Amino acid sequence: MANPVLQQTLIAAAVAATVSGGLVYFSRDDAPQTAVRQLAAPTQQSAPSRPAMATLPNFAAIAVESGPAVVNISVSGTTKVSTRGQTPFGGEPPLSEFFRHFQPPMPQEEAPQARGMGSGFVIRPDGLIMTNAHVVDGASEVTVKLTDKREFPAKVIGIDKPTDLALLKIEAQGLPAVKLGNPDDSGVGDWVVAIGAPFGFENTVTAGIISAKSRSLPEEGYVPFLQTDVAVNPGNSGGPLFNLKGEVIGINSQIYSRTGGYQGLSFAIPIDVALKVEQQLVEHGKVSRGKLGIAIQDVNQALADSFGMAKPAGALVVSVQADGPGAKAGIEPGDVITELDGRPIGSSGELPPRVADLKPGTEGRLTVWRNGTSRELKVQVGALEDVAVAEEAPMTEPKGRLGLAVRPLTPEESQQAEVSGGLVVERVAGPAAKAGVRRGDVVLGANGQPIRNAEQLRELAEQAGKYLALLVQRGDARLFVPLELG
Repeated sequence: MANPVLQQTLIAAAVAATVSGGLVYFSRDDAPQTAVRQLAAPTQQSAPSRPAMATLPNFAAIAVESGPAVVNISVSGTTKVSTRGQTPFGGEPPLSEFFRHFQPPMPQEEAPQARGMGSGFVIRPDGLIMTNAHVVDGASEVTVKLTDKREFPAKVIGIDKPTDLALLKIEAQGLPAVKLGNPDDSGVGDWVVAIGAPFGFENTVTAGIISAKSRSLPEEGYVPFLQTDVAVNPGNSGGPLFNLKGEVIGINSQIYSRTGGYQGLSFAIPIDVALKVEQQLVEHGKVSRGKLGIAIQDVNQALADSFGMAKPAGALVVSVQADGPGAKAGIEPGDVITELDGRPIGSSGELPPRVADLKPGTEGRLTVWRNGTSRELKVQVGALEDVAVAEEAPMTEPKGRLGLAVRPLTPEESQQAEVSGGLVVERVAGPAAKAGVRRGDVVLGANGQPIRNAEQLRELAEQAGKYLALLVQRGDARLFVPLELG
């Protein structure tokens, strides 16, 4: 028979718990009577104070105020996209991680009317728009759609591939424009907000935090990226990254993914980097960058120990270009560059963007570690040739008789292709697109005559009859492509 005293005690405990709204937890080693006495015992003291609960920020104001300045960009033109059996952005099947510009997947082929989409944002009320270069690169038509459903044809003012930035212009006035902030004022752990059109869903708002700053990515040496965990996907390319003040501090550009979709690692171009590019594109139509003419790598602990350095830091010089600015300044392979103009170089990834910011022809001061001691070298900064050319820089119009936009080869491109003369195809439309000419092809000749410049190609096209045979180099192969001009 149950003990009546124990039954009454348990009933009293249950009533007390119900009245107080509390929960009673019993561990295996606790006697029920002890737990009941602790719960039921009256207290005259006030409950101990607890720290205030942190509340999540409200992003509604940013969406309302800044959303109208974010635009949807659609493009059409000839572009190369991925195939079955490959990742949606080229490369190997998804067996390892890849950094990717996030664009919508399409079949891999030269598609004369391939279409794509992306995002952008208005930086001036008169219709100046910023986006990613890879969103509009190679496009023959660019259309900008506003949140009020109005659509405008856009003119590409310029693109800068090293930073993956592009400027567009639409004929409109009084547009809502974003506020621009300073990425230096935001730190790791700060909340950030992205607005864009992932998979075509316009003005989608996502949020997260800054995961890291000044990230160096493979083959992206001129941008100290902001790393975030904000969800961005195909269609977010070129969209803005806001701080909690509603200021743009970055442009969403890449993701790190095994599948081509968002997996928690997103990368944005800092807005201060973008504004330097924007200023040069608007004023000069191209971007000038400084160079030293050296190849570098990171310094790890083993290398630091072998060089007698206190800690791993700086940029280790692997090779020096003959007759380049670095060679003339006395930089040698094995030097570790630890400072540029008095500012420390923490890793090799910090050096290229800082050198690129220097105006060609100016003098820079390098501190290098050599043979166990530091020394200072003065270097005359050189110019990085033809790495950033506006779309309207000296090219033929793609709407001409051939439908080609071309430019001269840089010295490096000529050396790599082992050709002298010729023109690089930048954009393709009309007869050239129908004949299969691709962006990146090198036009070496037309109707049996070597091509030296764009004006000569235009003249030969005007003199030709119904057909014109182009000699084209594609990779290591050369082929004749017949164009039907009509």
